[in-house]
Amino acid sequence: MEQRNARLRWLTVWALAAVWMVAILARLTFLQLFQYSDYLAKAQRQQQRVFEVSPMRGTIYDRKGRELAVSLPMDSIFADPAEISDPSMVAQLLSRALDAPAEDLETKIRAAHTPVRLGKKLSPETVQRIDDMNLRGVFFEKENRRVYPQHELAAQILGYVDVDEKGIDGIEKSLDDVIRGVPGKMMVMADGKRRSYDRTGSKPDPGGSVTLTIDETIQYIAEKELAAGIDETHARHGAVVVQDPNTGELLAVANWPTFDPNDAGKYSDDDRNDRAVNIPYEPGSVFKVLTMTSAIENHVTSPTELIDCQMGSIQVGSRLIHDHQRFGVISVTDILVHSSDIGAIKIALRIGAPRFHEMVRDFGIGQLTDIPLPGERHGLLPADNPWSLSSLASISMGQEVSVTPIQIVSAISAVANGGTYYRPTIVHEIESDKSVPNLPGPDPRRVTDEETAATVRGMMESVVLRGTGMPARLDGYTAGGKSGTAQMIDPLTKRYSPTNYNASFIGLAPLNNPVVTILVVLDSPQGGHMGGDVAGPIFKRIAQQVLTYLAVPHDVPADSGPEQAQNAKKAQKEWARKNPQQEGDQDDRARFDAAVERQPARTVALSADAPVVVPNLAGKSVRDVIEACSRLGLQVSLIGDGVVLQQYPDAGAQIEPGSQVTVRFGKAAQLLKTSAHGAEN
Repeated sequence: MEQRNARLRWLTVWALAAVWMVAILARLTFLQLFQYSDYLAKAQRQQQRVFEVSPMRGTIYDRKGRELAVSLPMDSIFADPAEISDPSMVAQLLSRALDAPAEDLETKIRAAHTPVRLGKKLSPETVQRIDDMNLRGVFFEKENRRVYPQHELAAQILGYVDVDEKGIDGIEKSLDDVIRGVPGKMMVMADGKRRSYDRTGSKPDPGGSVTLTIDETIQYIAEKELAAGIDETHARHGAVVVQDPNTGELLAVANWPTFDPNDAGKYSDDDRNDRAVNIPYEPGSVFKVLTMTSAIENHVTSPTELIDCQMGSIQVGSRLIHDHQRFGVISVTDILVHSSDIGAIKIALRIGAPRFHEMVRDFGIGQLTDIPLPGERHGLLPADNPWSLSSLASISMGQEVSVTPIQIVSAISAVANGGTYYRPTIVHEIESDKSVPNLPGPDPRRVTDEETAATVRGMMESVVLRGTGMPARLDGYTAGGKSGTAQMIDPLTKRYSPTNYNASFIGLAPLNNPVVTILVVLDSPQGGHMGGDVAGPIFKRIAQQVLTYLAVPHDVPADSGPEQAQNAKKAQKEWARKNPQQEGDQDDRARFDAAVERQPARTVALSADAPVVVPNLAGKSVRDVIEACSRLGLQVSLIGDGVVLQQYPDAGAQIEPGSQVTVRFGKAAQLLKTSAHGAEN
């Protein structure tokens, strides 16, 4: 009996053990198969914290490889709560260095279970201050900060990024997928008591680099002269576009007002707006260049034909249109030269709406250029079928049609290069391991024949030589152009304003082999508002400097005044003795000698005005030279590239305000050799 009871007890124990084991096994199976992911996620949340490490954004260069936007590694500060015994004290100490409320910092530290970021991308001075405190539980990790070394230069083109390195505007936004790269991760491990014991992570992949068609020096010249023009005219806004008409490449796109992308948040939307791309405007009489091109292409007139401009008025349908001046019978060329609205209207009526619309459309008016900049507007070109005679008349003189600056400059570039339209381009090259967006190419297409283009260029030259564009006449270069003065729409009355105008000038140079097309647009200049008078001089200053910088040979004699004689030859011989020619430098030397030979003898003050002392430019960059001479009111002729090797007049010479300083550039190594040679002598 006792034996049976003992066996029963053993069976009971084994049965209970079996049931217990089955239950445990079932529970483990359930946890492993059905709740594994949930518990793993909970463990990871408790034991590790992952931080995203921003990748190094790709560099943005100008066409010559000069940096316009770069990313620099900077320290961000973290606090590990497991190693901080007194969060209040640490917060108080860090508060002053980080310029943040101590209460906020303390709350972050106390609420965190793993290291928490307290500040991002600190300056070296701030890092040093904190490092000197030697605080336990406070450490730094490298993150990247976007820096724009040229500050306001090309700000609207480049755009800017937010605190997380995401592109917000400009090229930074439109090519963000290429430039940004792939973020890395930093993982911090903690034990059961939430004490960190390990940090691991994956490195971020850097972004691709972008080379723009913009030339830093030309961009600087355009921005400098636009700012000077705004100061002179008190215009509300302004834009300048410089384009290579033979490729469509944009060499400069300047806007006013502008901003510093290093601190973009301090500026308004208006300051950050790229008016050359985003703000359409009525071009006014600049549009008459396309009217004349269409007329000559369609053989409805010729430059020498005489047109009766009816002493300044014409009836078109039920509308009486007045000219800005009472013209009688004048040639078609003089219609463009003197910007007669009546003459343009009578020519457009001959062309007819369908042909005129087709021609203007071919020149890219009313269409997106697909330039890779955010917010581009297509402007306005009414469809041809509804055009009334009144609309045809208005469009012929640049009303009832709106364009963006890059649209109209690209259209006139087609006239400049002999009749081929190129889409404006701003991205020259992209270097990236990632898939590159399919950017639109130049897409050249013939929009008029070479003979028509040459004829219209000749008419544009007359505008500069004896018409509304005389203030834009260049020294040493032929040029063609057209002024525009367009009344703006009053936002309140929805009618043309009697006081606010868009004043513009567009020009090309040299005339028969154009290297640049330049557009200047001023919004609401005060006082004088005629395009030729207020925008023409800005075009002249930009074109003169850009053509010199690009080493474009003069195609007409320069206005030089009294010729250099003894002083020029003496200076050349002295330089030749002290500075033997370097290999590969002969062409620039020859150009410098020729320029000095032509330069007026102004090494002493010739007037009662206070003389200007020529600064020492040796070793300076192109930009530094332009800034130094501009501050002193001096003109500058630039030869070569690099740093200053030679200047005339010499440093310390006294010259008249407004005189010219000729400067030759070269490699820095040549400057060192030159200095050493001069010291020996």
